[in-house]
Amino acid sequence: MCFHSKQSKDAQTVEKRFNAKFDTYTNISSNHYNGFTYPKTPVITNNKPQCIQLFNWGLIPFWAKDNTIRANTLNARIETITEKPYFKNYVKNRCLIIADGFFEWQWLDAKGKQKQQYLITLPNEKLFAFAGIFSEWTDQTTGEIISTYSIVTTEANSFMAKIHNTKKRMPVILTPSNERLWLAGNAIHDFATPDIELWVNAV
Repeated sequence: MCFHSKQSKDAQTVEKRFNAKFDTYTNISSNHYNGFTYPKTPVITNNKPQCIQLFNWGLIPFWAKDNTIRANTLNARIETITEKPYFKNYVKNRCLIIADGFFEWQWLDAKGKQKQQYLITLPNEKLFAFAGIFSEWTDQTTGEIISTYSIVTTEANSFMAKIHNTKKRMPVILTPSNERLWLAGNAIHDFATPDIELWVNAV
């Protein structure tokens, strides 16, 4: 699971890291994105790999009557992504979701009444990309086309299982070489076991 993330770098730093350009410049930095506010965050899609765009977090499938479904589509489980009606039409719509950290809460008691928040990053808070899928949805009341995404999640590795010690899930974090493979459409389950060094800090 991943419902809270951050991307605190400036546009030029993001462009240099991903060798892509923003299609429009705006404030892209946030020390805390809350997925349940459905924020616009920077992404790179497989149909525009040289362009950094801003999509809303929370995938809305084309057939949805309204946007309320997005509360259930912030994350897409890699184990069932090809089966779930929300996601199965979009497994070929790959994107990189740009970030430099995400937040998880460790339960300190059996009922979760006491929790410790942690910020998880790469060493030195380097930029990275979550594996994502995206869609375009037309709002029937306004005619607006809205671009949205889900973060793909997987079973937590031994490190993350100690932090996210209830559901024991984690986002799929791509290495730089895997970013290209993800966008190229390699088999989705090849990415189920992220091999990447993570740092953790209590918040």
